Amino acid sequence: MFTIPEVNALIPTLNLIVAQQLHEQSEIEQRLAELTQRIGRTPETLESSSTDVPDVRRLKHELRERIRRYESGWQRVRALGGIVKDPQIGLVDFFGRVEGRLVWLCWRYGEDSLGYYHELDAGYGGRRPIRADIRRHLLN
Repeated sequence: MFTIPEVNALIPTLNLIVAQQLHEQSEIEQRLAELTQRIGRTPETLESSSTDVPDVRRLKHELRERIRRYESGWQRVRALGGIVKDPQIGLVDFFGRVEGRLVWLCWRYGEDSLGYYHELDAGYGGRRPIRADIRRHLLN
């Protein structure tokens, strides 16, 4: 369970990690497009084969390494207690309580502080602002 101050204390670290993740995601997409163009189709695997030319082997290796780093980055977010809800936009939720109810405290990359929450069964579209009266009810 997290409180607003606890999540806010994580935001500088989250911003660094998620910025890196979004950059890595873009690089993976670019390299995959390059590989697809190079071999003329979407690759079935990123494992090198004996028929791969050196450029294709290099691209596959680079993609495997980037994907490993990307997965490791999201592991770091999970290790902080965050639940990665949408890696495409950098959406991370944390368990919290509002008026005794278990809720998601909802943070998105680019937000300077925690400003939203939503019910466990609601998604991003169900985010509600954390008003001053609600802030008093967030319990650890």
